[in-house]
Amino acid sequence: MNATRRRALAALAGALLAPAARAQRSDVTVDDLEWHDGTRGRLVPVRLYRPASMPQPVPLVVFSHGIGGTRQGYSYLGRHWAAQGLASLHLQHVGSDAQVWRGNPFEIFGRLQGAAQEAEALARVHDLRFALDRLLAGALGASIDAQRIVAAGHSYGANTALLAAGARVERGGRALDLRDPRLKAAIVISSPPFYGETSPRAVLAPVTLPTLHVTCTDDVIRIPGYYSPAQDRIAVFDAVGSTHKTLAVFQGGSHSMFTDRSGAGGSTLNAQVKAATQALSLAFLKSVFDADADALPAWAQRWDAIVARFVEQRAEPATRAQRAVLTTA
Repeated sequence: MNATRRRALAALAGALLAPAARAQRSDVTVDDLEWHDGTRGRLVPVRLYRPASMPQPVPLVVFSHGIGGTRQGYSYLGRHWAAQGLASLHLQHVGSDAQVWRGNPFEIFGRLQGAAQEAEALARVHDLRFALDRLLAGALGASIDAQRIVAAGHSYGANTALLAAGARVERGGRALDLRDPRLKAAIVISSPPFYGETSPRAVLAPVTLPTLHVTCTDDVIRIPGYYSPAQDRIAVFDAVGSTHKTLAVFQGGSHSMFTDRSGAGGSTLNAQVKAATQALSLAFLKSVFDADADALPAWAQRWDAIVARFVEQRAEPATRAQRAVLTTA
């Protein structure tokens, strides 16, 4: 990418991120809520981003953080979605949140291993279901469009979103079906493969909701005791059974670039990718909920300078059609 093109993209990223920052003061309401699931004896803290004014029901994104995250994370997405007329419910999973980084540093490996256990993976999905139940049954329930609810997540949270969207694993000779029928689509950012599962297709083929997959060419996961190469993100996309799925791969970057960290993957690219991901998620939702066939191709053309690969697959009623746009930054 030449210097002129790089400067133009940086200016565009700044312009697109600025409205979300302004909306924080006037157009977006942020509520931190401490919910408790008495059935499981588990605390489920949440942060709700919503338009300050909701004269009619709005779509909802339920967001699950990566390992070691909190409800405060991924605010660049929550605030932007709210500024654009959506509500966004950010969960905090107490068994795999920021507590894993605290305490004796020599015990961090054990804490990470505990957070990645199957029991916690399942508990996360139940957190999502409980939080959705609680929100829809509460005072704001009537303000949510129950026909436009989307699961989203980053890293470990992407696994959570996929399980809620229909991914299945077998245990004891039976399939664990955790699908929440209220979900209409899923946004999957930097998803690792499912731990201990040898066939991604067997796990992910039951996911038939429209899905958006976001990653980058240097999306490598390295934490104590675990390594996952960037190709794993592509394998998840390939294995998902949806006939309406989209893949965007940014050039360069890092796994943590999609968090609120401003320097991960390089400060300039970081800002560009955040702005591009904000725009991409909205284009995807337009394609799903408004049947806007031009939204995603238009996004790919606008951001082609930082996109290494873009694929949109969509099955038409009579025949399966695939549209793919491949670009090199």
